[in-house]
Amino acid sequence: MLIDDYDLELFTPPCHPGEEKWSAIARLKVDISEVLPYLNATLRGAVYNQAAQALTWKKGGRNTAFHPYKIAASNLNDRTEAEQIIQGLIKTVNRTWENRAEIEPNFEQRQRPTPMALFKLLPNINCRQCGQPTCFTFALKLVANQQKLEDCPPLLTPEYLDRLTQLQELVIDAPAIG
Repeated sequence: MLIDDYDLELFTPPCHPGEEKWSAIARLKVDISEVLPYLNATLRGAVYNQAAQALTWKKGGRNTAFHPYKIAASNLNDRTEAEQIIQGLIKTVNRTWENRAEIEPNFEQRQRPTPMALFKLLPNINCRQCGQPTCFTFALKLVANQQKLEDCPPLLTPEYLDRLTQLQELVIDAPAIG
């Protein structure tokens, strides 16, 4: 086990006073920088910066950042969720570290696709079959991992097969946190 103890700080961000969202920081007693390339290989959709020794991951509207001595998560609904998310992230780090012999570390610095890059590949018919009012809104949700490509029925038709293939290269389904 890599992380067996940490201090947890829970707070509402000062930049959004009165807002009901929480942030959490797990201050670690051990340097986790060696696990970051393994997390980069397993947390699909993560953005790794080796020079900064940082890995960020966005899932379900939450932002997560892994640094050598801390793990931070933001946009959490309440204190209980904040504690659960941090515990899940700690378990993810420990599980990844325990399985590192079976994982090829990835040092590649990836970047998330922009909503506009995804939008240009969508059908752009604003049919609302995905549950969103526009294709651009759907693209925003794709980037945030709040929707999947399969949520767009027109995209799954033969007419858009080439676009779907391109989007599958860009959009990566990220696993749930916790």
